Amino acid sequence: MLKLALSIFLTISPIWPLGQNPLPGDPFIIINKKSNQLSIIDENRVQTTISVSTGKKENLTPEGLFTITVKAANPYYRKKNIVGGHDENPLGTRWIGFDANNTDGRIYGIHGTNNPGSIGNYVSNGCVRMHNEAVESIYELIPLGTKVLITKSDKSFKELARDYGAIH
Repeated sequence: MLKLALSIFLTISPIWPLGQNPLPGDPFIIINKKSNQLSIIDENRVQTTISVSTGKKENLTPEGLFTITVKAANPYYRKKNIVGGHDENPLGTRWIGFDANNTDGRIYGIHGTNNPGSIGNYVSNGCVRMHNEAVESIYELIPLGTKVLITKSDKSFKELARDYGAIH
């Protein structure tokens, strides 16, 4: 109850700065471009680590602390007018968008793919790709407002989470 009240207060409070680190115990996503892995931190521990793909050039997948702002099941692919759920849709079955580079969560995202062989490689135009089954498994666990750290680091996910206050 206290966590819920604190969360509501901090969310609506004008003193709560945007981009603030996650509260300990809250869901937190860390993407390490060095290893092409995504980890979910929740309940003060690393819950899971999943192989992903990031930008084909180092600067394409932005680094920093971002916020999940948009989620969509079977997202529409605007660039090529491909409906959600279609086999040719490169976004796969889920979109979890974040606000990198002052965007609204519709440009950069964590999403599935119609090319599962690309996972683990540097192939995207900036997004973070996952196997459809993997992104579907985390989709409901990641609420809007979840913080996302994208970095290129030799540190472990546990160390990074501790650095950002997501683990005590």
